[in-house]
Amino acid sequence: MEVVNTLGRRKSAVARIYLNEGKGNITINKRDYKEYFPTNTLQYIVTQPLNIVEAADKYDIKVNLNGGGIKGQAEALRLAISRALLEIDKDVRKDLKAAGLLTRDPREVERKKPGRPKARKRFQFSKR
Repeated sequence: MEVVNTLGRRKSAVARIYLNEGKGNITINKRDYKEYFPTNTLQYIVTQPLNIVEAADKYDIKVNLNGGGIKGQAEALRLAISRALLEIDKDVRKDLKAAGLLTRDPREVERKKPGRPKARKRFQFSKR
């Protein structure tokens, strides 16, 4: 099997992954994923697609992650892994789709508007 590389995005985070057969190692920016994502919640988000298709110990994943915050990066990586698993085996689409892992979350931060403190917040109105 050749190396499958895909891309996942969330907010301003970008995850480029290289997935190939192995023992289940996930390396993010030359660090182990458990070191990179210290909380159990983020580790669960990253391994979710692998657990759904029961392939947690079948593939080694090398990741280049940049941009965004830690949660956005974890969700970008989850999307990239889901897409890579789909490229390998088209039969897992139903399971991944049911879990909502193939949908790219399009929400971005709204820009700040001039004359306002934030994007939508306004200064307090004073009649007199």
